[in-house]
Amino acid sequence: MEALVERCAGLDVHQASVVCCVLVGPPGCRPRKLLRTFGTTTHELGKLRAWLAEHGVTHVGMESTGIYWKPVYAALEGSFDLTVGNAHHIKNVPGRKTDVKDAEWIARLVRHGLIGKSFVPPPPIRDLRELVRFRRALVEARTAERNRLLKLLEGAGVKLAGVASDVFGVSGTAMLKALAEGAAEPAAMADLARGRMRRKLEALAAALDGQVREHHRFLIAVQLRRLEAIARDLGELDARIEAHLEPFRAQHRLLMQIPGVDRVVAAGIIAEVGIDMGVFATAQRLAAWSGVAPATTRAPAGARGRRRARATFSSRRPCSPRPARP
Repeated sequence: MEALVERCAGLDVHQASVVCCVLVGPPGCRPRKLLRTFGTTTHELGKLRAWLAEHGVTHVGMESTGIYWKPVYAALEGSFDLTVGNAHHIKNVPGRKTDVKDAEWIARLVRHGLIGKSFVPPPPIRDLRELVRFRRALVEARTAERNRLLKLLEGAGVKLAGVASDVFGVSGTAMLKALAEGAAEPAAMADLARGRMRRKLEALAAALDGQVREHHRFLIAVQLRRLEAIARDLGELDARIEAHLEPFRAQHRLLMQIPGVDRVVAAGIIAEVGIDMGVFATAQRLAAWSGVAPATTRAPAGARGRRRARATFSSRRPCSPRPARP
């Protein structure tokens, strides 16, 4: 098989070390092999970058294993043609059992152009992606806290969820705080209702008349504080996300014209797939990469089947199976 790259390197990346194999030689000739191991601190990665540049390396490949490839990629970005290959595509071969052999195998694949590039967005999109994913994690944590608090109320015989449409709205939160303090009677707590909730004062008073002990009041107070902290963090995150969206404001507005796509969903789409659709070649490749297109399976005798889609892009790992190169 003909080599395509004259000077390339393969990296076997771990948490504390990076094994580097450099192959140097023109196509058609047996390449010269250079091996060296570096640490993963910023200083060591700087030495790795300098060593690769010293030997005239133009292309560097590595596996997208865990998160350890990220600082290596950031240290080499802009200096080399980087390929982050899907580990599933760089399969083990018999006898390749050491880090040195892994690095050499990756280098040979890069030399022959056999590793497809995973989609790694530019730094501004990566920053936005981390913010959006952290926001989603906080929203999930808030949901878990709310469900935990609702279970606690049910255990204490407080049936507020059966009367109030939103237990954690303005009225519901005021009642929960009064419940945690334990100083008000059920009727007085029900009187904290606002707006249309005041039509249900009698039902609210009955729902708030539970078997609430000091144990329950303590837990309610703690969980309310946690919910307040999450709300503050979400507010800060939303402001930060809006600032990071400024360079992509035109694309953000266009995405929000799609029915069902609001501000948060549009930000998530930009954070996950970026704004350069050229890396996906076709819309079908984008759908497949995002995990929203079911796979086609082939069985004997020409039969065809369908497997369900993996998952939406919102739950994908940072480095996903590659799209076709443009």
